[in-house]
Amino acid sequence: MKTALQAVLDVINADRDHVVALTQDLVRIPSVNPKFQAEQGLNREADVQDRIEEELRPLDFDIDRWDALEGRPNIAADISGSEDKSLILCGHIDVVPVANADTWERDPFGGQLEGGRIWGRGAVDMKGGVAACISAARAIHKAGIELEGRLSIHSVVDEEAGGFGAMNLVETRKLAKHAIIAEPTWGDVITAEGGLSWVRITIFGKQAHAGWRYNSIWPQHNTANRLEPGVNAIELATRFLSALREFEANRCRTHNHPLMPAGLATINPGTIMGGAGLGEDGNPALTTNAAMMPDVVTMVLDYKFMPQEDFTDVKREFEEFVGHFAAMDSWMRDNPPKIEWDLWGLHFPPMNTPVDHPMLQTILKNASLIQKKEPIIRGMEGVTDAAHYAGKGVTSLIYGPSGDGFHGDNECVDVESLIETTKVLAASALDICGVKK
Repeated sequence: MKTALQAVLDVINADRDHVVALTQDLVRIPSVNPKFQAEQGLNREADVQDRIEEELRPLDFDIDRWDALEGRPNIAADISGSEDKSLILCGHIDVVPVANADTWERDPFGGQLEGGRIWGRGAVDMKGGVAACISAARAIHKAGIELEGRLSIHSVVDEEAGGFGAMNLVETRKLAKHAIIAEPTWGDVITAEGGLSWVRITIFGKQAHAGWRYNSIWPQHNTANRLEPGVNAIELATRFLSALREFEANRCRTHNHPLMPAGLATINPGTIMGGAGLGEDGNPALTTNAAMMPDVVTMVLDYKFMPQEDFTDVKREFEEFVGHFAAMDSWMRDNPPKIEWDLWGLHFPPMNTPVDHPMLQTILKNASLIQKKEPIIRGMEGVTDAAHYAGKGVTSLIYGPSGDGFHGDNECVDVESLIETTKVLAASALDICGVKK
């Protein structure tokens, strides 16, 4: 194994420009997620996959390419081997929009090599990581090493908009025992990631004319001829939001994970709409007439839960809270709020790989030997495609290079960390997959 590792490291050292040039090539092909910005010349995910295929073909990969979403292809490439020692190296190729190009100091899709960094949208998030996965496999191949376990490279679309590329892959293609997602981690090893669901709450009121609002909120002298009172759904929603804030605070106090920041189990009210009538899209149909007492409010919550939590328990806890809230109001007892989980299909299962798992210890060992920075084990505050692999029972971790500006201006990836990442991924593939004698 030591001989094999040294041979692989020698290849990477002799051809350290490969991962740099490949990252530059990928950055120079704009692949903005079309769900965010659809524009001629910006949504070239297929061209990125063409370039990746060009790299994989000479390495004896069996390449499977298909449209995960219309016109948006995934790639799953395999070198055959045992399933017990199988490993996936994974990354996404879609990127977020540039926003205001005038605030960038360089061409956002120029892929410039300057100051020890590669600059451009997607450099660190995460075309550098994808390039490192491919360069690691290339080094193993060039060193003439045959692995015992099956090695796969997955290049997927749509991570930035919910991970529907990876969702499609894990539902339709063969997986593996282990997966490393090469998102930027600054050389650390991420073993835990919370789950996430988007949940829509619909609160129902009763329409009435705003001119008779007094009839809904004050006792009336002549109850015999009283118009039937309205119920303002927006006012119910404000009370709900206040109660939700206390419920969230209680969750954050009582739900923790040792690798996560304190209080990560947040419930963010992300969108809210109030108005009259329920439209076909599940939102209020009329939102521009303040003379009507609104009978519908919808709000979408970004609902995080901890790596160790079971989603069934998470849903039950929240639904009980909503039920108790509604029980305090005579109207809502008979007209309870509606709860819709996994809105628009968005759901990230949690990842909670044990810190003593051999795969984690392998990556930690290799990173400690190869990197200048001592790696630490930590959790991920956000969500990644690792969730979808973990949700299917694949032992998953996140490990990748350093950089700056992801989802912001002047994005870049550090060249030295990119080369270190390539070495760590290659060394870990040797350990996890094993080497044929």
